[in-house]
Amino acid sequence: MSERPFTDTFQRGLIVSCQALEDEPLHGSGHMAAMARAAEIGGALGVRANSPEDIAAIKQAVSIPIIGLNKVSYPNSEVEITPTLEAAEAIARAGADAIALDATARRRPAQKTADVLIREMKSTLQLPVVADIATFEEAMAAADAGADAIATTLAGYTSYSTMTDGPDLELLKQLVGAVKIPVLAEGGYTSPEEAVRALELGAYAVVVGTAITRPQLITARFVERIHALLGSA
Repeated sequence: MSERPFTDTFQRGLIVSCQALEDEPLHGSGHMAAMARAAEIGGALGVRANSPEDIAAIKQAVSIPIIGLNKVSYPNSEVEITPTLEAAEAIARAGADAIALDATARRRPAQKTADVLIREMKSTLQLPVVADIATFEEAMAAADAGADAIATTLAGYTSYSTMTDGPDLELLKQLVGAVKIPVLAEGGYTSPEEAVRALELGAYAVVVGTAITRPQLITARFVERIHALLGSA
């Protein structure tokens, strides 16, 4: 990646989140590499991927940049997205071009705060850091700590943030007007129209996952809609 990865690579484009849980049909590095390749062919400017194994496989399949994360569960901590420096180092070795981490104020392993972890990752790995946040205050703290970009990934997914019906466009507007680093719109984007709206509001790029990469949920949405329409006929 270039020294200005978000400006040069992602601006006003689509990043596809290629992830599958262990109980999902497409779980596995081979499936995720194929999904990432399909996203690249479709015009995505980057992918977001989880785990060293998936990232290494995707690296061999695509030429577009990878925002990597490493979900690790710890006792007594709700933070899972790259919660430690060691987790970040593993995906850096696998080929991630940028590191995404949970930058919320929630308790994390070793009691390190998000700002400390951001600084450690940047100084140790020499890679751009994407701060996944849930609130305006968390975004400002991450920007002050040196994050290279903010992502609205966790808005509505913490006990203290508000879940909206669809993307949290109000938070996006607030962040775009307050921080000087790129803001990636992520969380609840299900249509091209919503993505365009986010870009119109000033998002640097839009991250879409489930609406593209989880076929079982895409199918279920069609089935539910069909049943609803037939039931009302």
